[in-house]
Amino acid sequence: MKRIFPIIAILILLSLLGIIFFQTLWIKEALETEEQKFNDHVSMATFQASQDLVNDQGDLIQDNNSNSIFPQGKLQLDFLRPSIVQRYSKDDIQQIIRKSFDKQGLQRIPFEFAITSTSIVGDEVQSDNFFKLYSDSANNKTHVVPLEATVNGAAQDMSSQELLMVIVPHVRDFIWRSMVWLIIGGVLFTVIIMSAFFITIRALLKQKKLSEIKSDFINNMTHEFKTPLATISLAVDAMRNEKVIHDAEKTEYFTDIIKQENRRMNKQVEAILQAALLDKQEVELALIKLHAHDLIKSAVSNIELQIEEKKGRLIVALNAEQDYILGDEVHFTNLINNLLDNAVKYSKDDLSITISTQNIGNHLRIKIEDNGIGMTRETLNRIFEKFYRAHTGNIHNVKGFGLGLSYVKTMVDAHHGMIKAESVLGKGSIFTITIPLALPKE
Repeated sequence: MKRIFPIIAILILLSLLGIIFFQTLWIKEALETEEQKFNDHVSMATFQASQDLVNDQGDLIQDNNSNSIFPQGKLQLDFLRPSIVQRYSKDDIQQIIRKSFDKQGLQRIPFEFAITSTSIVGDEVQSDNFFKLYSDSANNKTHVVPLEATVNGAAQDMSSQELLMVIVPHVRDFIWRSMVWLIIGGVLFTVIIMSAFFITIRALLKQKKLSEIKSDFINNMTHEFKTPLATISLAVDAMRNEKVIHDAEKTEYFTDIIKQENRRMNKQVEAILQAALLDKQEVELALIKLHAHDLIKSAVSNIELQIEEKKGRLIVALNAEQDYILGDEVHFTNLINNLLDNAVKYSKDDLSITISTQNIGNHLRIKIEDNGIGMTRETLNRIFEKFYRAHTGNIHNVKGFGLGLSYVKTMVDAHHGMIKAESVLGKGSIFTITIPLALPKE
């Protein structure tokens, strides 16, 4: 798993980067293609408008007399016919260009135009914003077409000195607008792929963590069961000894050892089964009105012997005036037991535990403080996770499955309370439980 995970992450990352690269490349090429197509349509529309301006009916006179040096049609075309500017008003020219644009599917595309002459003398006409757009060639596209007439399909140089200039402003804006849904779709699916990538990586990390937790749990469970089984085995072997068989005191001694180790194993099995039931939410609490101080005293009496063995001290300060809660007697006592048991397990030589209560509004606050080894910030953030066990450095006598604090958190939530953990590495920990009060009826 340690080797496969980085390989999978790198492969997915490379795939994601490749998809983003080719997606960007595709969008860029699509924009260039659409821009070229758009310019071609504008060029065709401009050319068509130039032809419509020049080739109006009745203005061209054809002469079939090939012997004439100056044909009548040619003379009229070159010397008698007025210029485009003289024949059309500004509005007429704009309507003709708009008509050509509409034929090319450019109905909503704005434009500015001008008809200018390449000679020194000549009439000119232009739309209102033509010169303003003409000066900004970076954002606007200019199309220039010479105004030439055609007679029977052949170009006639009647007005080569006149040019039709059409400017379409902000061409790229129109291209972007025409492709907005394609771009949004491309970006959307890229974001979806990126999200899938991060979800996959997160799932792999979670699976990796679960695998490590599973391994730790199996190791701890093996150790927890191996020790009592070995003790029971030794006690059974000892009881088979002839000297022990005839000695009632020794037989009772070894029998007590077997019973004690058997209870210890049963306790561990019950803890595991209890965790499974909590997962399935099959634990039903028998909530009744109880005095929390009585439950705390019961838990304290269970832990006093362990504290005496470690030559520690236990300070009990039950200062709350109201301690009536709606709770389950067994589970509430167990959660206090677990917190006190942890305080003893992770203690130092000079063990000191303080358990106190006080009223905060309509709640009962229970605080358990110790001067043990404390926890790191990482451990503090994960202590309520199932099967998680903090690294205890050189302390090897701390055993368990990592279920105690997970059980405590679940039970506090089931009692509609809150639990908060505070700790400083090397100085100790504080667990604060806040439970709603169930005030007795007067």
